[in-house]
Amino acid sequence: MKPYRMTWNNRQLDMTGRTLIMGIVNVTPDSFSDGGLFVETDKAVAHGLEMVRQGADIIDVGGESTRPFSDPVSGQEEIDRVVPVIERLAREINVPISIDTMKASVAEKALEAGASIINDVSAFAMDPRMGAVAAKAGVPVILMHMAGTPKTMQEAPNYGDVVAEVRDYLAKAVEKAVAAGISRDLVIVDPGIGFGKTILHNLLLIKHLDALDTLDVPVLLGPSRKSFIRKILEDNLLTGSEGISMEDIETGTQAVLASPSAAGAHIVRVHDVPKARNTLLLADTIARAK
Repeated sequence: MKPYRMTWNNRQLDMTGRTLIMGIVNVTPDSFSDGGLFVETDKAVAHGLEMVRQGADIIDVGGESTRPFSDPVSGQEEIDRVVPVIERLAREINVPISIDTMKASVAEKALEAGASIINDVSAFAMDPRMGAVAAKAGVPVILMHMAGTPKTMQEAPNYGDVVAEVRDYLAKAVEKAVAAGISRDLVIVDPGIGFGKTILHNLLLIKHLDALDTLDVPVLLGPSRKSFIRKILEDNLLTGSEGISMEDIETGTQAVLASPSAAGAHIVRVHDVPKARNTLLLADTIARAK
């Protein structure tokens, strides 16, 4: 794992010694694994505070589900969901808050409320104004690969060479961000596990995550509770089993995070911070052993 230290606006992400943890706060009624659990502001804030106490290095707040086949929401509805949560969290925590959005208008309001990172799963494809918003604010951006939109991405994912195509897409996204005035030192890429990919596509991207090293920017990996984990477990159920539980899927998530191929990630985006922290502590310690 190449070392990176990202500094901006009196903030810093030190990715030189260990994998950082981004805790997910979905302020949505329909996200895949926790939809509706934290849609109320008080519950979302409490969840974010607890994640920081548990060791999260970043809190990622989102107000629009990006699960497969999900419908978009208006910018104003997204703002109404996330801004009160970000305002309160920003007053109480010291770790950076990222806004998970594809809309520049939402990003602007979130930054005003106290967010300091933009996490755009469309890599500026959905709203070309996003680059200018990020450049003006001088904040890091996370650029993710997604084939199509959340509504359409899982209809028929098809690649000739998924690793090479995702790498090339992200290389162009990085250059697009730089051309918009964003410092290359403030760019993070995400291969988009589960976003327009089959099970095999996801596995290949995780297995060959080091292919993104050539981009010379930090890499974020987000496999947490993704449907490919459930599918693999379901396809290998023992006779008489009662089925796959969310706990099983979370265990599968930890297996992915502990895999040697995932060790190249600088940041992991997760739902369960304590489990991820323990998994990464051991994985990072093993990787450093000499």
